Amino acid sequence: MKRPVDTSPAGSDDTMNNGIILLLILAAYFAVLLLIGRFSGGKSDDNSNFFLAGKSSPWWLVAIGMIGTSISGVTFISVPGMPLTIEMTYMQMVLGFVVGYIAIAKILLPLYYRLGLTSIYTYLEHRFGLCSHKTGAVFFFISKIIGAAARLYLVVLILQRIVLAGWNIPFWATALAVVLLIWLYSHRSGMRTIVRTDALQTVFMIGALLLILAQLMTRMHLDVQGVVDTVRASGLERVFVFDDWQSKQNFFKQFFSGIFITIVMSGLDQDIMQKNLSIRTLREAQKNMYIYGTAFVPVNLLFLVLGILLVAYAGQAGIALPSKTDELLPLMATDYLGFGVLLLFSIGIVAAAFSSADSALTALTTSFCVDLLGVNRRSAAEAVTLRKRAHVGISLLFFLIICVIEALNDTSVIDAIYTIAGYTYGPLLGLFVYGLFMKGTPRDRHVPWVALLSPILCYALQRWLAGAFGYQMGYELLMLNGLITFAGLMLLSVGRPTFSGQLPRK
Repeated sequence: MKRPVDTSPAGSDDTMNNGIILLLILAAYFAVLLLIGRFSGGKSDDNSNFFLAGKSSPWWLVAIGMIGTSISGVTFISVPGMPLTIEMTYMQMVLGFVVGYIAIAKILLPLYYRLGLTSIYTYLEHRFGLCSHKTGAVFFFISKIIGAAARLYLVVLILQRIVLAGWNIPFWATALAVVLLIWLYSHRSGMRTIVRTDALQTVFMIGALLLILAQLMTRMHLDVQGVVDTVRASGLERVFVFDDWQSKQNFFKQFFSGIFITIVMSGLDQDIMQKNLSIRTLREAQKNMYIYGTAFVPVNLLFLVLGILLVAYAGQAGIALPSKTDELLPLMATDYLGFGVLLLFSIGIVAAAFSSADSALTALTTSFCVDLLGVNRRSAAEAVTLRKRAHVGISLLFFLIICVIEALNDTSVIDAIYTIAGYTYGPLLGLFVYGLFMKGTPRDRHVPWVALLSPILCYALQRWLAGAFGYQMGYELLMLNGLITFAGLMLLSVGRPTFSGQLPRK
């Protein structure tokens, strides 16, 4: 006979004691990050160390850290709630991610290594000119800082609600402390430190996920087969959608969007590519990309299974599900699964968010310095000074954006971030695809106008399709945006643009 589900809290400590324990453990976690930052960079704080870790990062360490960088605190919070609305169809996009990472390894990484790039947007100057280079860097900067700040905001908000609100500490103080901690362990050695701290944080994040699953299985009295049976009986187990072309969850929309989202948000993203470029050889960087890309499948599958188990647990225990799917895991961890799960949840989201935010901060500093300030053309001492000032300034901008999001009460997550990416990364997709596969050069001074007009046309077309035909455009917005930019570049090209069929060489 099936034993009743356990709904009792895991411990008897009062809320204040739990908050103190949680805060002390998180403080110890931050102390470890600061120690790694202190001792991993060596004696030099030059820009070669900060930007590319002296081209000496172990590929396997980068692979571990990149999992945490790409997943982020948003995924930790949002993906478990997805089965409530879209079942397990997110896995269609995850499968597209794998193909996208293979394409990056085969097409983009060889180009970046061949040109010896520090910032990948320097390629646009090689291919088109200075205006195109600045345009690509600006579009990256806008998209990355908004997305990274939004991800970090969720973690600050949860820390505030779980621990600090009861002590009347204001939100802005929590946000400032979190950003300051990230700056403290990354400001000196940049990528050399980030590669190591992100690997550690990925281990913490995956460990927290597995332990939460184990705790939930114990409370529900389930073994592995019991988990499989629970998922099958949930009514939320559907993965593939082939029969509804208007649905955002249609397989072909999701799969091909996953490919292009990966190519753009990883392959054309300075954040992700900078870690790859810190690896000594192209062959090792490709190996890192294959392993890291494949790891996305089991990790995201575990998040979705966790979500289905949480829904089943809530049903057995008579717990009302939250109105917002993003609140499923935070609600259950905070109120119903005991202090042990709350602790694991807090460590997991902090690890995921910090591995994403610290990497983004370093990449934004690198791109701003190399692409917009041109530090490579300055003296070594002046370049280091500019980099340090930029790192402080961008950290403050992170803090200000987080405070603005809080003031607007904006809790947008994965869909909103991917939508932003569709508008801001689309022009990057068009620029790089044209540069890689077409002969002919567009008039460089007109490229910024094409990149600006393309998202505007996409937005207008999206609204028209929804009003006229009821067609809800999903992540295919990214592909459409890139196609419009590509077409604009063809129209602007000097001479007749033709397909080159091969990658450009140095």
